[in-house]
This record gives sequence, C-alpha cells and structure tokens, in this order.
Amino acid sequence: MRRALFLVPLALFLVLAGYFALALRPGYDPQMLPSAMIDKEAPHFDLAGLNGKRLALDALKGNPVLINFFASWCVPCRQEQPVLMRLATREHVPLYGIDYKDNPANAAKLLAQLGDPYRRVGLDPDGHVGLNFGVYGVPETYVLDATGHIRKRFVGPLTAEEVDKQLLPLLKALNKP
Repeated sequence: MRRALFLVPLALFLVLAGYFALALRPGYDPQMLPSAMIDKEAPHFDLAGLNGKRLALDALKGNPVLINFFASWCVPCRQEQPVLMRLATREHVPLYGIDYKDNPANAAKLLAQLGDPYRRVGLDPDGHVGLNFGVYGVPETYVLDATGHIRKRFVGPLTAEEVDKQLLPLLKALNKP
C-alpha cells in the first residue's frame, strides 16, 4: 500500500506532462474551436431585420457571403468593426450581420456610432439561430459558399491578418466558376 502512495505523484506528473505535450505541439491553435458545421448546409433562418428588411438564408444563396454574429454589448465586436468596414467598403464583400441576444435599439446605436458594414442585419434575440450555427460567443464569422454551405468559421474578432491570409483567398477561390 505504501508503494502505491509513492506512485500517485508519478502518475499525476505523467498526466500533466502528456497534457502539456499535446497543448504545445506544433500547429496547435488553442483559439481554434472545432465546428461540426463545416461543409454542411447552414441552418435555415428567416429573421426580422434591424431596419425592417428580413434576413433569410434562402435569399443569400447564389454567391459566397459572410455572416457575422455580433452584439452591442460585445467589446471584441467593437474592436473588429474597422476590419468589417474595410471588408464592406474596400473589398466589397457581401457581409450580413446577425444581432445575437441583443436589444435592437442598442445594435442600431452601435452601427450608427461605428459604421454599418452590413447589407442587412437579422435579429436573433433568443439566440436560436446562433445556437443552430454552433456559436460559442460573439463575434463569430461564417463563410458560406454559393449553395449555402459553411466553408469556414472565424471565432473571435476578425483581424486584418486573418482577412488577408485566409478570408480573402477563400472568397476568391469560392468565386471561381
């Protein structure tokens, strides 16, 4: 029995060493959250719009688009706003927003203050659409191809580097016939 007590610290050390070895392996990104939705059709939605115009998945099909889940109470959403404005104005990317678990008046105020990069904004006050997409938290951005299938998911605020190295090349590839 005494011998077994001496093996407990060794076993704990081996478990911790294994955990750190996995977490520190090359190519591992701790920010990457897997999504079961990649390469699957985006969940159907038809939402009331912030400006009165509805936002529905069926209306987005035909060209690759971005769907960005955001909220006025989300600090990282505010940080990513200049990147989204660049995508909409300079890159002319079709960008649609879904206001996630938010007060529509607060979302309208946010977009009036920081700029509105979205072609349309759908309202998801109870978070059901976000849940169906697998949203962990805002902001999250999804790339949909012309058929409405999810091709990529960006968790957290988009950065200029992600846009230049991953997002724009993906959109270019998806736009090729």
